[in-house]
Amino acid sequence: MADSDRDGAGAMAAAGRSEFRDLVQNLQEPEWSGLLWSGPVRLALPFLAVTSSRRNYPLSFCHVSSSSAQVDQHQQESHLPRSPDLVALEYADLNLSYDLELGHVRIRQHVNPLSSSFSVPAQVPDWNQVFADPMLPLMVDIGCGSGRFLMWLAKRNPKVRNYLGLEIRRKLVKRAEIWVKDLGLDNIHFLFANATISFKQLVEAYPGPLQLVSILCPDPHFKKRHHKRRVLQKPLVGAIVDNLVPGGQVFVQSDVVEMALDMRDQFDEVDKLKHIDTLNPDISCDGEGWLLSNPMGIRTEREIHAEYEGAKIYRRLYQKQ
Repeated sequence: MADSDRDGAGAMAAAGRSEFRDLVQNLQEPEWSGLLWSGPVRLALPFLAVTSSRRNYPLSFCHVSSSSAQVDQHQQESHLPRSPDLVALEYADLNLSYDLELGHVRIRQHVNPLSSSFSVPAQVPDWNQVFADPMLPLMVDIGCGSGRFLMWLAKRNPKVRNYLGLEIRRKLVKRAEIWVKDLGLDNIHFLFANATISFKQLVEAYPGPLQLVSILCPDPHFKKRHHKRRVLQKPLVGAIVDNLVPGGQVFVQSDVVEMALDMRDQFDEVDKLKHIDTLNPDISCDGEGWLLSNPMGIRTEREIHAEYEGAKIYRRLYQKQ
């Protein structure tokens, strides 16, 4: 290194050290009292550029006031409920066991329904084997996830309605089957199925009436080239409408407005369907026609997480004429 370069680097380092001392001194001023920060930071100083990450040492500044009120506030915030706690609370009366003999369960959040592994239609079950009374009206939840939402409904409506959950992630279905057995429910069943392919043949084979179909917070597949992966496509819309009994309903919701608009647009085009607020003026909607509350009496897990984060839930409820 040339002498002039060394002199320049030395001057820069000296200036940086001076700035760093000023920074530390400022942190000790009264207006910084109560500051507690320990996390990712980046200091853009001439002599020091440190970014904390999993591969670097975290740079932490810790200057805590002795004020007991501020300490109490920090402790209270650390004890705020998390969204998983709220989910557990919502479904507490199911009393589900999570100590299951399933080995290592890693659930993929997103799957490609167009993959060849999901192209085989689900086998139609023996309805007499899966339901105590296969002639009861049927509700189908497309993309049922863990199944807790459907189990809650089934537990409260014995001998009134049967419930069928369709889920494309096999491990979730396997766990849901164990829970159903533990709960001793005979009006609910779960199937590993790609609803886009299997819905029509399943509901056409069911001996009782199809009364309600729900599609709740489906994977939005944001990229335009992936919209074809969305579960709600025109063939599925047609199969739902064709198999619903008169007076049957379709309930859709999403915390992603683009996904909600896509579902709304597809069902709004169907002449046989009317949105519930046009049939029942007591049903409250906002100015854009979204339901103001969940009509099911229980929130889905995704719904709980989204509302915890402050997101709006966009809901529509249609009825077949």
